[in-house]
Amino acid sequence: MTALNLPPAGRTRSAADEVTGLVSDLVRIDTTNTGDPATLTGERAAAEYVAERLAEAGYEPEYVESGGRGRGNVIVRLPGADPGRGALLVHGHLDVVPADASEWTVHPFSGEVRDGYVWGRGAIDMKHMVGMSLAVARQFKRDGTVPPRDIVFAFLADEEAGGFQGARWLVEHRRELFDGVTEAVSEVGGFSLTVRDGVRAYLVETAEKGIMWLRLKVRGTAGHGSMLHADNAVAKLAAAVARLDAHRFPIVLTGPVREFLQGVGELTGVPFDEDDPEAAVARLGSLARMIGATLRDTANVTMFNAGYKTNVVPSLAEATVDGRMLPGREEAFERTLAEVLGPDVEREWDSLPPVETTFDGHLVDAMAAAISAEDPGARVLPYMVSAGTDAKSFQRLGIRHFGFAPLRLPPDLDFTALFHGVDERVPVDGLQFGTRVLTRLLLNS
Repeated sequence: MTALNLPPAGRTRSAADEVTGLVSDLVRIDTTNTGDPATLTGERAAAEYVAERLAEAGYEPEYVESGGRGRGNVIVRLPGADPGRGALLVHGHLDVVPADASEWTVHPFSGEVRDGYVWGRGAIDMKHMVGMSLAVARQFKRDGTVPPRDIVFAFLADEEAGGFQGARWLVEHRRELFDGVTEAVSEVGGFSLTVRDGVRAYLVETAEKGIMWLRLKVRGTAGHGSMLHADNAVAKLAAAVARLDAHRFPIVLTGPVREFLQGVGELTGVPFDEDDPEAAVARLGSLARMIGATLRDTANVTMFNAGYKTNVVPSLAEATVDGRMLPGREEAFERTLAEVLGPDVEREWDSLPPVETTFDGHLVDAMAAAISAEDPGARVLPYMVSAGTDAKSFQRLGIRHFGFAPLRLPPDLDFTALFHGVDERVPVDGLQFGTRVLTRLLLNS
C-alpha cells in the first residue's frame, strides 16, 4: 500500500470536519435544471458560493459562464510536485433535477441535517461529491499541501440536461482549462455495497451506457372526433410506443459487468454463471435495478403529447424516449428502433456516446489503497452505470474517466432509489468517510 503523505500538522479544521456544512449549504441553493432555459435557477448562485469558499482558502478561482447567461462554472488548478505528469480532473455538477416539495418528508431545498443524514435534492446527485471536493481543495490550499501531480477541480453546470451547456461547452470553447489532464474522477461510483454481513465492496464506474434522447412524431389526418378515422396520429404513435415498450433488447455481457458479477460471486461464495447473468443480478437487492439495466440496451417512453380538444382528432402526435445503449451497440440500437417503431414514426435525437476504460493502472491502485485504509478488508470492483455523466464530454479530450465519489452506506439504505427520487439524502458519517478517502486518493494519485 502506498504510504499516506499527510499534510503538515497543526491544522485547525479538516475537510471531514466541514464537509457536512458545505453540502447542506449547497443543497439549500435551488439549482433546478428542467432543461428549459426559461425555467432554470440557481446555477450561478451555487457557482458563486463555490468560488467564494475557494477564494477564502487562497485560490484564485476562474468563473466561466457556459452556453448562456447564468450557467456558472468554477475551475481551479492546484499545482503538483511533478508538472510533467498528466493532471487529474476532479469534477462535479451543480445542477439538480426538479423536486415536488409536497412529496418529501423535509423540504427538498432545506439542506436539513436530521437522523444522521443531510436531506435534500442533490444530496446524492451530486452535491455530496461537490462538497467533498470543495472541502478537500480548501484543506489542501490552507495546509500548503502539494499533491503528486496537478489537480484540476471543476464545478459545472447543466449535467442533468446532458452537459451541452456545461462540460460540453467548456470542452468546445475553453479546453485550455483542462490542458494536461489525462484522468478524471467524478460521480456514480465509490459507494459501498454490503454483499454479506460485514463484507463490503466499493463500486468504481469504468463504463457508462450511451444516451439517445429521441423525439418521435407521427402525422395523420385531422378531423371530427365523432367520425370514422383510419389515419389517427395518436393511435398510430400509441401503437408504436407500445411495441417499443414490449421489446426486449438482447443480453450482452460486457467486460465491466462480467468483472463486477464475478467479484460479487467471489465475495458471497455464490459463483457467477455467465449463462444466467440475470440470476446473479437478481441477488443484488435494490442495486439490481441499476445493474440489470447494464445487461442490455433500454428505451423507455417518458413523455407523450397529442391533441388539443376532446372532439378533435389531431394531425400530429409526439412522444419522447430515453434510450440507453451499451458500448459498441450504437448502430444496432438505431437499427432496432427503426424496425420496432416502423416507417410512420419520424425520429429526431440528441445523442452522447458510451464511455469505457479498463480497471487498471496507478489511479485504480490508489483508489483501492484509499478504501482499504479507511475500511480494511473491503474490495473495489469495476462496474458499468446505466445512466450518463459529464465523462461523455471530457472523453472528447482523451481523458480517461472513473466514477469514484466515495461513500460508505448503511446496508439497508436503498441507494439507487435516491437518484432523482423522493427524500434524497446522504449519511453524515458516509460524507466524512468519503472525504477522508478522497483526501487519501488525491495525496497518492
